[in-house]
Amino acid sequence: MATPVPTKIHYHKQSRELELVFADGAQYRLSAEYLRVHSPSAEVRGHGAQIPILQFGKRDVAIMDIEGAGNYALKISFDDGHDTGLYTWEYLYNLGKNYSELWQMYLDRLNQEGRTREASSIQIHQVH
Repeated sequence: MATPVPTKIHYHKQSRELELVFADGAQYRLSAEYLRVHSPSAEVRGHGAQIPILQFGKRDVAIMDIEGAGNYALKISFDDGHDTGLYTWEYLYNLGKNYSELWQMYLDRLNQEGRTREASSIQIHQVH
C-alpha cells in the first residue's frame, strides 16, 4: 500500500508545530523539536548502520522555512542552522504514527546519556 499524501500542511508559529493532514484522514501535529531531533539527514541519522547521533538542547528550536521537494517530500530549515535531509511523506507519516514510541525512546536516550532538551548555557568567567 502506498503511503498517503498530505492534503494539508500548516506550520503554527506560536506553538512551533507542523500540522499534517493525510489523504487517509490521519492528522498529526509534530513539534519543531521532534522534527529536528528526528531529522532524516546524515548528520543526525549517522552514516551507514551506526546509531543515530543524539540531538540535544533543541527544546526551543523553531522552523524558519519549509519548501516542497518534488511531489514527495519537504525540506525543513530550522533556526539552529540545520537544513539538510528531506522529510518524505512516508517519513513524516511514520513520525506521526509512531510519535509516542519515538518520543519516549528519545527522552530515555537523553536521560541515559546525561543530556537535556534545554539549550546549554555557557558560563563565561572573566579573569581579573
